[in-house]
Amino acid sequence: MINDSSFLHRIQHLEQTIGYSFQNIALLEQALTHRSFGPHHNERLEFLGDSILGMIIAKELFAQFPDSPEGDLTRMRSVLVRETTLAELAREFKIGDCLLLGPGELKSGGSRRDSLLADAVESIIGAIFLDSNEHFEIVRQLVLTWFHERLLAINPSVSQKDPKSALQEYLQSQHKELPVYRIENIIGTDNNQVFEVSVVVQDIKQVFHGRGSSRRRAEQKAASIVLDYLRTHPLS
Repeated sequence: MINDSSFLHRIQHLEQTIGYSFQNIALLEQALTHRSFGPHHNERLEFLGDSILGMIIAKELFAQFPDSPEGDLTRMRSVLVRETTLAELAREFKIGDCLLLGPGELKSGGSRRDSLLADAVESIIGAIFLDSNEHFEIVRQLVLTWFHERLLAINPSVSQKDPKSALQEYLQSQHKELPVYRIENIIGTDNNQVFEVSVVVQDIKQVFHGRGSSRRRAEQKAASIVLDYLRTHPLS
C-alpha cells in the first residue's frame, strides 16, 4: 500500500470520477501500477479486464443493433475498445495523474502514453470485477455508463476508421503519396503538454494543422481537418 497522502487523495478522486468505491483499495493501486514500478503490477488485471470489456461491449452492440451483420458489429466493437478510445476515456478520468511508473517511464512521459492509459482502464475494470466479488452486473452497468455517449454516437453505416487511416486509404485510392506529418511545436509542461502538428498532402498547396494532448491525437485532428477539406475539394 502506497502511504503517500497526495497519491491517496488522487485515487480517492479517481474513485469518485469512475463511480466506484473500492472495498480493497490495494486492487485499485495494483491496477494503476506499471511493471516498471515493481513486481506487483497490473498486467494480469489488464488481461482480465480486456476480456470483460469486450464481452460487455459486444453484448450491448448485439442488443442495440439487432439487424446489423457480424462484420458491422465487429467493426463497431473494435472502435469502442481500441487503444485510442480507451486512452481518451482515461484522460477524461485523469487516470494518468494516478499511474505508478518507474523512473524511466516517468522521464519518457509514460503517464501520457495511449498504450499505458488504455491498459490502466482495462486493469481497473478487472480490479472492479474482483473487488465486487465477481459481480458482473455491477461491472456491466458501470462500463455502460462510461461508454454511454460513445454507444449513442456509434453507427454501423458510418466508416469506423480513424481519421489517419481513412486519409491514408483515400490518398492511396487516388494514387497519391502518403501524407507527411511534422511536429511544429510542443507547449506546456511535461504533465500538461499540447502538441501542434502540421500535415502536407500531395497536390494540395494548403498546409493543415492539428492540436492535441499527444502527437497521435494532434495527427488525428490534422487528418480529420484534411478529410473535411477533401469533402468539398476532392482530388482529381
